[in-house]
Amino acid sequence: MFRKMRRFKQFIPEEECIDILNKSTSGVLALLGDDDYPYTVPVSHVYKDGKLYFHGAGKGHKVDAAKKHDKVSYCVIAKDDIVQERVTTYFQSVVCFGRIRIVEDPEEKRNAAILIGEKFAPDNKAGYMNEIEKMFNVLTVFEITIEHMTGKEAIELTRERKV
Repeated sequence: MFRKMRRFKQFIPEEECIDILNKSTSGVLALLGDDDYPYTVPVSHVYKDGKLYFHGAGKGHKVDAAKKHDKVSYCVIAKDDIVQERVTTYFQSVVCFGRIRIVEDPEEKRNAAILIGEKFAPDNKAGYMNEIEKMFNVLTVFEITIEHMTGKEAIELTRERKV
């Protein structure tokens, strides 16, 4: 169903992909948008147990696209170091493919919102809990269930691992 990575020697193992998702704060979500044009949008995510969560407005292009077609991809760039003298880039990235849904169940929505708060404001629990309660009725939480994930890095970084 999903393609095998062509440059398999540059493959990043799943545990490291998860580590990248946990350490990264944002990525680019790709959905099928209006008139079936691809629609990409940056979002801030949290990863937990094979799922990505993020929040957003209750109306707009992202919501409409998610309701129209649930298949999405999500890309995180963890490293993007330009090496001019070698005319290359030392990169690491993770691409996830999965199914998106809007979290409707209030308890599930609250738990996901708390995960987001814990990641982005770990030293301000009172602040993010207050925001969750204040904005709960207009808050939209999205969940992506990851079906396939690949990580890739520059061959130079792969070679460094093997030294």
